[in-house]
Amino acid sequence: MSDQDSGASKKPTQLSEASGLATLILSAGILLAGNGLQVTMVSVRANLEGFPSLFIGATGTAYYTGFAVACFLAPRLIARAGHIRVFGAMAALAAISTLCMAIWVEPLLWLVARVATGFAFAGLSTVIESWLNARVTRENRARVFSIYRVVDLGAVTGAQFLLPLFGAGGFEIFAVVAVFFCMALIPISLSRQDSPAPPSDLNLNPRRIWKLSPLACVGCLTIGLTNGAFRIMGPVYATESGLAVEQVALFISAGIVGGAALQYPFGWLSDRFDRRKIVIVATAGATLAGLFLTFLGGERAEMMYLGAFLFGAFAIPLYSLSVAHANDFAGPGDYVALSATLTLSFALGAAVGPAIAGQVIALTDPRYFFTYTSVLHGSFILFVLYRMTRRRSPGSDQKGKYTPLLRTSPMHIRVFKRLKGEEGGNGAPGR
Repeated sequence: MSDQDSGASKKPTQLSEASGLATLILSAGILLAGNGLQVTMVSVRANLEGFPSLFIGATGTAYYTGFAVACFLAPRLIARAGHIRVFGAMAALAAISTLCMAIWVEPLLWLVARVATGFAFAGLSTVIESWLNARVTRENRARVFSIYRVVDLGAVTGAQFLLPLFGAGGFEIFAVVAVFFCMALIPISLSRQDSPAPPSDLNLNPRRIWKLSPLACVGCLTIGLTNGAFRIMGPVYATESGLAVEQVALFISAGIVGGAALQYPFGWLSDRFDRRKIVIVATAGATLAGLFLTFLGGERAEMMYLGAFLFGAFAIPLYSLSVAHANDFAGPGDYVALSATLTLSFALGAAVGPAIAGQVIALTDPRYFFTYTSVLHGSFILFVLYRMTRRRSPGSDQKGKYTPLLRTSPMHIRVFKRLKGEEGGNGAPGR
C-alpha cells in the first residue's frame, strides 16, 4: 500500500474518532448544564417555598448520598447492561425525579428525589467518563480534557442565567432541567460508535489510602464540607442577603469562573514547588474570602460577586491539588483505590456539609455560612502544617504533572492513570 493510500485510510478513522469524542463531550455539556441549573434552582425554590435552611441543607446531603452510592454501583450496572442502556436509564431517572419535585412540592419527596438525582448524575458521569477513558490517547489527552473542562465551565455558568429567564417560582424551570437531561440522551443514542468494555469495580481501601496520603483524605473531606455546601447553600446566602434571582445566578457564576481562573496557575506552581505550600496558599485565600463575605459581602451586590469570585478562585482548585499530592506517593497499583476513596471522601463531606451549613444559618445569620467555611479551611491549614513536619516533599523526579479534575465520578481520575502507564515514567501514576 502506498503512503497516499495509508494516509487516505487514516483520515476517515481520525474523523470518526474526533466525531465520537465530540459526541461524548456534547452529551456531557448538556448534562452538566442541567445539573448545574438544578442545584441552584432547588435551593432558590425551596427558599421561596419557605422551607427552613436546615431542610435546604438536607437536600444537598440527599444528593451526595445518592452520588456516593452510585460511584460504586454504576460500574456494576454498566457491566450488566452496557453503557447506552445505563445512560438511558439514568437520564430518565434524573428527568423523572426533577419533574416529581415540580408536581409534588413536599419536603420528604424532595429529599427522595434528590437522592435519585445524585445517583443518576454519578451514573451518567461514569458512563461518559469511562467512554472517554477508552477513546483518548496519549496524543490527544491534554486537548480532550482541556475541552472537557471548558465545556464544564461554560455549561454550568451559562445554565445559571436560565433561572432568571424562566423564574424559580413555577413549573417551567423544572421542565427545562428535565429537558436538559433528556437532550443529553440524543447525541449518545444516535452515535455510531461502539460501546467500550465495562469498567472494572472501583475497589475501596481507605486504610491504604490514608497511609498513602492523610493530607489528601482530609483535604477532599474538607473540600466536600465547604465547596459542596457552597453550591447548595450559596444561593440561600445570596437570597437572604437581598439578591434577586438574576443576581443569585451572577453570584454562583462568579464562584465558578473564579475557580477556573486560578486552576491552572495553582497547578503550574504546584508542579514546581512543594504542593503542600501551594495548598496552604489556596486554603488561606479561601479562608480570607469566606471572612470577606461574612463581614463585607452583604453590604453591596458588587462586594458579594467579588467575594464569590475570590472564594471560588481559591477553594475550587483545592480538590485537584489534594489529588495531585496523593498521586505523588502512589504506585501503579494504587490508582483504582485512590480515585474511589478520594471521591468517597469528597462525597461524604459534601453529604454532611450542607446540613451543617443549614443549621448554622438557621441558628445564627446567613452571613455566618461563610464563617463556617473559613473555620474549616483554617483548620485544614493547621493539619497541612502538621503533615509537613511528618513527611518530606517528594523530589521533582517523583512528582507527576498536575491535571485539573472534575468531581463527577472516579472515572475522570482513572483516565490519567491509564494514560500515564502508556507514557511510561517513574512509576508514579499521573492525574
